[in-house]
Amino acid sequence: MIKAISDRVFIRLEPDKEKTSGGIILADDYHRSRTVGWVESVGNAVTSVKQGDKVLFHIFDDLPSCDEDVVVVRESSILGVFENEQTK
Repeated sequence: MIKAISDRVFIRLEPDKEKTSGGIILADDYHRSRTVGWVESVGNAVTSVKQGDKVLFHIFDDLPSCDEDVVVVRESSILGVFENEQTK
């Protein structure tokens, strides 16, 4: 695992959904941008989130990563932290 530095946050994306909440099965080629995930690592300058938090982040601010299910964002790109939800 890589340790984040400075104001960076590594987020493991929530898995793609295969069905909607109403039970409709989504086509294999349906891919919307994923903007929810769990914090895996935080840099030493990050104060608003911690490892294990479930967060919502701004999709256009993600930086390249070595894993397609992990994104790297700056702390300022995190829009909110879900309450009462920790790493599953």
